[in-house]
Amino acid sequence: MAATSFSPSISTLSPSSSSKIQKTLTTPSSLGFLASPSSLGFLASTSRSLRSLKATRMTSGNGCGSALASCMVSVPAIKPQTSLDFETSVFKKEKISLAGHDEYIVRGGRDLFKLLPDAFKGIKQIGVIGWGSQGPAQAQNFRDSLTEAKSDIVVKIGLRKGSRSFDEARAAGFSEENGTLGDIWETISGSDLVLLLISDAAQADNYEKIFSHMKPNSILGLSHGFLLGHLQSMGLDFPKNISVIAVCPKGMGPSVRRLYVQGKEINGAGINSSFGVHQDVDGRATDVALGWSVALGSPFTFATTLEQEYKSDIFGERGILLGAVHGIVESLFRRYTENGMSEDLAYKNTVECITGIISKTISTQGMLAVYNSLSEEGKREFETAYSASYYPCMEILYECYEDVASGSEIRSVVLAGQRFYEKDGLPAFPMGKIDQTRMWKVGEQVRKSRPAGDLGPLYPFTAGVYLALMMAQIEILRKKGHLYSEIINESVIEAVDSLNPFMHARGVSFMVDNCSTTARLGSRKWAPRFDYILTQQAFVTVDKGNPINQDLLSNFLSDPVHGAIEVCAQLRPTVDISVPPDADFVRPELRQSGN
Repeated sequence: MAATSFSPSISTLSPSSSSKIQKTLTTPSSLGFLASPSSLGFLASTSRSLRSLKATRMTSGNGCGSALASCMVSVPAIKPQTSLDFETSVFKKEKISLAGHDEYIVRGGRDLFKLLPDAFKGIKQIGVIGWGSQGPAQAQNFRDSLTEAKSDIVVKIGLRKGSRSFDEARAAGFSEENGTLGDIWETISGSDLVLLLISDAAQADNYEKIFSHMKPNSILGLSHGFLLGHLQSMGLDFPKNISVIAVCPKGMGPSVRRLYVQGKEINGAGINSSFGVHQDVDGRATDVALGWSVALGSPFTFATTLEQEYKSDIFGERGILLGAVHGIVESLFRRYTENGMSEDLAYKNTVECITGIISKTISTQGMLAVYNSLSEEGKREFETAYSASYYPCMEILYECYEDVASGSEIRSVVLAGQRFYEKDGLPAFPMGKIDQTRMWKVGEQVRKSRPAGDLGPLYPFTAGVYLALMMAQIEILRKKGHLYSEIINESVIEAVDSLNPFMHARGVSFMVDNCSTTARLGSRKWAPRFDYILTQQAFVTVDKGNPINQDLLSNFLSDPVHGAIEVCAQLRPTVDISVPPDADFVRPELRQSGN
């Protein structure tokens, strides 16, 4: 599907609308790629350390495969990227250049809270529906920001009658007495802006009733494009008498709240968000969406469409954000211990290495800094692992993206949600936990004895596999026409600045057992695929002593994404997320059920 075909995700807007979104096609030559594979150079970087890594073509050691690698990494994207421009009458729009491609963002900051009343004109009540992964963080951030703005807009939590989450919401300061906590359907009916933050499967089961309770000309807010994908799979769309927007924080709910609280003493700590306008009935949608993102504490907000968002997000969480990293560490731990490494050291050289020192280095200095910090021997080990792992990782990522884009993965999530309960005379099969196997028990002991602030060792082979995965995911999204802002946030920033710090504090298995339902399902389904293909293909290639694909390495060092990451790094908050070892981000229903 051509890049221009995601126009159905942006409805035709009123000519007088101040939230009009415009789309302009960018030619491949302006995307920061070079047409000639023999002239790969680093683009768009102002960093001396990055410029010095401009690559020259190296002689290939494996013939035809190297030519393929060169072509796949260096040619322009198959789909021309689409620039999403927008207009706002409240906030300041800014143009940035990522790998030679212009994009538009709005910077956040607590100094912008005073603009929230203007962004939310006509809104008296904001209903936050659900208290799962995003609900608690978004409701509290929204409430605190509006209070600071001296706004009288009510933020009200809507929950199912009898939900155990009522106690959690009351503990966070919401109550029936002051009108900030109540029944889900009453809250939807009484709200001008409805933030639908229940699980994806619950949205798929209840969307008709939700739509029927919304007021005409009210605004439906989503933090994930899943519902659009589900509706599209059935040939449906949203009701035409409501506006539909999305603000999608590029991090799980606890990190959205954690950084917001940490950043109260400075101007602008939080989690980046994308925003999209799918439907705008009265011209307010863009400013409302941007206000929502600013209220959450997003350091910067970039434009997307609901369709591109759900494709990149569902794909990303099955890739480097959760599923793939789960599969990688399982395969590497097994490989290292089978080759005589102690279990403690194997855990440190896999999980601790990725969630600690590698993530910290990428977050603050970029991917190339990981490679540059290695010794000459370490670089050779990195190169061996990177060369052997890149295409096996890409193979699974490619399949995964196609499953998401075709609707197969969305359908799989909906069906899995139905199997959580007894059906057709068959028993219920809720998700079990993965944290009882040997590897994760070793991890518990490693964390208990870990000195404060220890980020683990930088193990070159692990780094090579992990960065091969990261670059393969970037390349899939790039070839599928996603914008660099979405590619970088979904493949790099969300991993190293949001999810991995929590995994460093509590372990990968804890995250796999306690994140959103859709992500948990995806990790269980796709992690074994990455585990098996690395074990059966990548590691076999290494053990056979096959030549290193020098073209892959040359293209890694000179890829324009590094310069784009550098630009995004300049927009990141000055506060690093701080996650204590006892960080509690268990979803209320999981804590209460013991699962």
